[in-house]
Amino acid sequence: MHHKTRYLRYSLTVLFAISQLALAEEPAKHYTRAEMEEFLLNAKIVDKKEIGVGVTNSMKATLSDGKLEHLAHIQSIDEAKAEFKTMHGTELNFKDTYKYNIAAYKLDKIMDLNMIPVSVERKVAGKSCAVTWWVDDKMFDEVDRVKQGIAPPNPDAWNKQMYVVRVFDQLIDNTDRNLGNLVIDKQWRMWMIDHTRAFRTTTKIRSEANLVMCDRKLLASMRKLDEDTLNEQLRPYLTKTEIKAMLARRDKIVKFFEEAVTQKGEGAVMYDMPPRE
Repeated sequence: MHHKTRYLRYSLTVLFAISQLALAEEPAKHYTRAEMEEFLLNAKIVDKKEIGVGVTNSMKATLSDGKLEHLAHIQSIDEAKAEFKTMHGTELNFKDTYKYNIAAYKLDKIMDLNMIPVSVERKVAGKSCAVTWWVDDKMFDEVDRVKQGIAPPNPDAWNKQMYVVRVFDQLIDNTDRNLGNLVIDKQWRMWMIDHTRAFRTTTKIRSEANLVMCDRKLLASMRKLDEDTLNEQLRPYLTKTEIKAMLARRDKIVKFFEEAVTQKGEGAVMYDMPPRE
């Protein structure tokens, strides 16, 4: 009898462990952008701590509305300097602001990319912040993937995502894209995070070398961008000058790819990326 009881307890322990492992591997429940925005705006912040990575003193927080508990990324940085020295030289009219995280997300919505996590403006401890949905089912960021030598299971799909990132960064003139702010989930979807040093007022393309190929839907979305819509959707997170500069860069990017198609052929320049859920 003693052996049977011990065997039963062992079996139950094994079954419980297996069930917990299965639960851990289940994909996160899908929420709409509207549901995520509502949660981030109103859920109670039950815990937060500094991440300790980067220079923007961002925090990782746990939010709860009584039914759902979820992590969020909080950034409150909002700095402006006439001059700022970087490893690339001196930048004039430098800005590093949480507002650009929200602008990047709103632009992602306008263009229907679904590659930037939901981000809203909210006061935390009396300070206006960008509160951003923590990427569900995160495996690692691009730094860790490279360190571990893990190759994407579908290199073609991976490259197509990376081309979108590169084009988008030229559109918003992101001066701080690095491997640490490219996050990969368990479906091998790439997510762009941390845009506090984007949306510069230069009208030039920062790096034509990064304009290798372009998704057809992305190019069509860029063509549709107009000043009235962007002013309506992106202000007060962007100034009119920043919006005009982005549209000037858009014009150059579109022209660049149109000329590339003429020179190289559409098949060498354009592609179709499957829609992201």
